[in-house]
Amino acid sequence: MGKGVQGKQGRFRTMARRALWAVLGAGVGSALLGAVALLWPMDTARYLEVDTSGEIVDRNGRTLMAFLNQEEQWCFPSGLDEVSPYLVQATIAAEDQRFRDHPGVDPAAVVRAMAQNVRERRIVSGASTLTMQVVKRDSASGRSLAGKAFQALQALRLDARVGKDRILETYLNSAPYGQNLVGCEAASRRYFGIPARELTIPEAALLAGLPKSPSGFMPLAHPRKARERRDHVLARMRDEGYISSEEFDRARKAPLGAAWHEYPMLSPHHAMRLAVQAQERKRVVTTLDYETQARAEALLRRHLRDYPGEITNAAMLVVDVETADVLARVGSGDFFHTPHGGQVDACRALRSPGSTLKPFIYAYALEHDLLYPCETLYDDTLDYGRYSPENFDGTYNGLVSAAEALRYSLNIPAITVLERVGVPRFHAFLPEIGIDTATRAPDFYGLGLTLGSCEVRLEDMAAAYCMVAGLGEYRPLRTSASDASAGPRRCLSRGTCLALYDMLEQPLPEEFSVELVPTGRLATRVCWKTGTSADFRDAWTFVFNRHYLVGVWMGNNDGSGSKWLVGADVALPLAARMFRTLPPKAHPAWPEADEATKTVRVCALSGLPYTDWCPHTRMVTIPRGQYLLRRCDVHHPAGNRPDGEERIMERWPGSPRRWDLASVESPLGGPPSRSAANRVRRDELRILHPANNAVYMLTREVKGDRVRLRASIERETTLHWYVDRRYLGESQPENPLLLALEPGPHRLTCMSPAGMTDSVVFDVTLPDSKAGPAT
Repeated sequence: MGKGVQGKQGRFRTMARRALWAVLGAGVGSALLGAVALLWPMDTARYLEVDTSGEIVDRNGRTLMAFLNQEEQWCFPSGLDEVSPYLVQATIAAEDQRFRDHPGVDPAAVVRAMAQNVRERRIVSGASTLTMQVVKRDSASGRSLAGKAFQALQALRLDARVGKDRILETYLNSAPYGQNLVGCEAASRRYFGIPARELTIPEAALLAGLPKSPSGFMPLAHPRKARERRDHVLARMRDEGYISSEEFDRARKAPLGAAWHEYPMLSPHHAMRLAVQAQERKRVVTTLDYETQARAEALLRRHLRDYPGEITNAAMLVVDVETADVLARVGSGDFFHTPHGGQVDACRALRSPGSTLKPFIYAYALEHDLLYPCETLYDDTLDYGRYSPENFDGTYNGLVSAAEALRYSLNIPAITVLERVGVPRFHAFLPEIGIDTATRAPDFYGLGLTLGSCEVRLEDMAAAYCMVAGLGEYRPLRTSASDASAGPRRCLSRGTCLALYDMLEQPLPEEFSVELVPTGRLATRVCWKTGTSADFRDAWTFVFNRHYLVGVWMGNNDGSGSKWLVGADVALPLAARMFRTLPPKAHPAWPEADEATKTVRVCALSGLPYTDWCPHTRMVTIPRGQYLLRRCDVHHPAGNRPDGEERIMERWPGSPRRWDLASVESPLGGPPSRSAANRVRRDELRILHPANNAVYMLTREVKGDRVRLRASIERETTLHWYVDRRYLGESQPENPLLLALEPGPHRLTCMSPAGMTDSVVFDVTLPDSKAGPAT
C-alpha cells in the first residue's frame, strides 16, 4: 500500500516536472519567438506612407488648388509641429490615454477589454492603441482574436522602430474624419476653413471625436451627435489634465462652428497645366503669391461686372520685375462661366496688341541711332495709297517730340519711326524680346505692325515689358519654383531703357488716385502704356516701375468688338487698381540716371544735336551709347540783314513720309512758318483723306477704285464735298461719302455749314502710267 502511494506520488511529481518544463519551454519559446519577431526586419513605410492629394501651392506654401488622391479622397499630410497641440491632446485623451507610456500595446486596456468581452460573452470593447490603428490601415485581419493578436505584434514591432511622434503624426494624417476626408488637415480646412495648426480647444475636440464613427458623428449631417461626442472628448481632456475646468466649461458652451468650406481654387488655368506634376510629386511650388492672386481675381471679376454683355473676359499678370517671377496669373474672368469658354487661358491666347508694340519700335530706333528721345516728329496725315493711317482720335498735332508722341500713343509719328527702322529689321527683333508669334513674312504685316497688325500673347508681352522695366535684361517669366532661373540676356542698353522710362512716365489717371493710394502713402512713380486693337476688339495696359509689372488684357473670347474696349478707358483702371495694392519694396522704385546716359545740347525746335545756326538750344539727356551723327538741318544761313546781322532761315520737309529734320532738303513750295508747331485745333476743318499730293493707281476691280472721304470734324457735322469745282455730295456723321476715282489730277474741296473750307490735290494714274502728282 505504501509502495503504491509512493509510486503514485512519484508519477505525479514526474508529470508536474514535465508540465513545468513544458510551460517554461513554451514561455521561453514564446519569448524567443516574440524577440525574433520584434527584431526581425520590418518595412515600416507600408504603415507610415499616406496617399497624398496633389497640391499646387504658392511661394509661401499656401494651397492654391488641390486634386483628389488615387482613392478619390482629400488628404493633406502635415508635420506634427503643424498641428494644433489641442488636437494632439484631444486625440490622445479620446483614443489612447497611455499612448506615451506603453510599447505599442496597452496591457491595462487589454485586461479591461477581456473582462468586458467575457462578461458580455461577445466582443463589445477593443484595446486598440493609436499604434494598432496605424497598423490596421495596412492589415485585413479585422476584429477577430487572431487579427487583434497580429495587430498587437505589428504594433509592438512598429513602436520599437519609430518614435511616438512619428506614429502620432501618421495617425493624424491617415484617420478618417467623415465624407472623403482623410487626415486632420483636410478635415480642418473643410469644416472650419483654417489649417490644423489654428484649431481651438472645442474645434480640436470635435475633430478628435470623429474617427470613432466618421459618418455617425459627421457634424454637417448629425450636429447633435457631433456635439455630444465633442463634449465627451472635452471631458476626457479635462480628466486627463490637458485643460482646466474653466476651459472645459467655456469650450462646452461654444457653438459647434462646423460648416462647409470650399478648398481654394486660385489660378486654375496654371494649376491645370501643373495637374500631372502635382499627382506625381504631390506638391508643386509656384512663384505665385496667395494674397496677390486672390486680390487680382477679385478685382478682375468686380471690374467685368461694370460692362455686362459688352466685355465678357479679361486676363491679368503681376510680375516681380527683379526676378521675373509671376506673382499673380488670372487666365479668365470666370473659369466656369465665361462666355465661349472660361477654360481658355487668355494669358496665352493670340490677340491683336494695338499700340502696345510702339515702345519697342521706339526702343529699337533709339538703340540703332535712328531716333533721339527729344527729337521732333511731325504728326500729320499720311497716305500710302490704299493705306491711310490716322490717329486714334482722328486729330493731328503738328510738331511733337518723340517722347510726347510715344506717351500719347500717336500713330503717325510711330509709323514714321517704323519706316526709318524698316519693317524687316523690327520684325526680326521681336523674337529677341520673346514675341515669337508674328510668324508671317514682314511684308504681310507692313507698317501696320505699329498699330498691332500681328498677334501676341499677354504673357509674351509682359515678359518684353518686364525686360524694359529691368533696364534691358530679358528673363523668361517664371511661374513654378522648380523652373530654372535663366540667366539674363541683354536685349537693350541700359541707356535706351532709361530713356523709355522718361518717355513713358505718367501719373495714373486722376480719377483713380484717391482710391488707389492709401492715406499717408506716397504713390511711386510709374510708366504705363495702353493699346486698343482695330474695331475695338482688344484693350490692353501695361503698368510698371522697378518693383512690379501689371499687364491686363480685356475683350471677348469670340473676338467681337465693343465701343467700351479702349485700353485707356477699361484696361488702365483695372491695372492701376491692382498696381497700387502691391507692397512697396526696400529698394527704389525708379531707376536713377547714371553713367548710361549723357547730357547734350540740342536745337530747341528740332530736338536734334544743335549746329551753329540754331538760334535757341537746350540741354537734354540721351543714352550714352548714341552717336551724334544726325544734327539739326532746319536752320541755315540766309545772308546778312541790312544792319549786318546774319539771317537764319528755317527749312522743313514737305511730306511727313520719311520726315527727318536731320537729312531732308527744303521743299520747292517753301517752308511752313513756325506756327506749324502749334497743335491743330479740334474744331478746325482739315481733309484727312485723301492726303494732299496723294497718288492713286487704278486697279479696275469692282468697287475697288473708290476712296472714303474723311475730314477732321466729320463726326460733329454734315460736310459738303466738291471735286474739280463740281458738287459731289454731302457726308454725315453716320453716313460717309465715297469718291469714285477717275484718271488725272484733281482738286478736292470740303466745306462745313459754318463756311470753313479746306482743299487738297491728288492724282489718279493708270497702271504703268508715269504721270506725277498733281500740282
